[in-house]
Amino acid sequence: MLEELKQKVFEANMLLPKYGLVTFTWGNVSAIDRESGLFVIKPSGVPYETMSADDMVVMDLEGNRVEGKYKPSSDTPTHMILYKRFPNVCGVVHTHSSYATSWAQSGRSIPCYGTTHADYYYGAIPCVRCLTKDEIDADYETNTGILIADSFESENLDYEAVPGVLCKNHGPFTWGKDANEAVHNAVVLEEVAKMAYRTELINKEVLPAPSELQDKHYFRKHGKNAYYGQQ
Repeated sequence: MLEELKQKVFEANMLLPKYGLVTFTWGNVSAIDRESGLFVIKPSGVPYETMSADDMVVMDLEGNRVEGKYKPSSDTPTHMILYKRFPNVCGVVHTHSSYATSWAQSGRSIPCYGTTHADYYYGAIPCVRCLTKDEIDADYETNTGILIADSFESENLDYEAVPGVLCKNHGPFTWGKDANEAVHNAVVLEEVAKMAYRTELINKEVLPAPSELQDKHYFRKHGKNAYYGQQ
């Protein structure tokens, strides 16, 4: 079942250690087949060194395991909520990459200090609040997804223009049109987190890049009249 998607999700998961985004098993990638309503995700706690495409787990959007010999990632309910609430998302990534997680643990959104950030994320990368004790005790992973989606809705953020978030005291989630794009956005998030950290070390009074410069770089790549890259 969904053999091609399993292979793609496996390959996307293997990109996380390649790009230095995970230590041990601290991360996961999933992707959804919108036609069937099923998604494929990494199994929980299985080392990357021994993992194969056959180990990927198929889930439905009600949280039922449809196929797979292993338990799915413990973050599966968060992925599930994001697929339900963000209909144009078809791939989700969670890591504990060190710089992005440091911003999350600090409870700070990442300001857009330059064009590298603006090429991929429109404005600051938000850090949502920490879950309450009741939310943690009731259904931690599901409520993580609900908090992310509710925060984007309440702040009127476009989840396609801002394809990632920091969960306070936890770490980053990113997403995209498929698993590979979600990984790409996770790599970018980690790099801009690192750049922003170093920028503030060099200049404690630094301000975000001018809005007109942010707009230029984002829309030349993502706007209706985009001209970056090959047509």
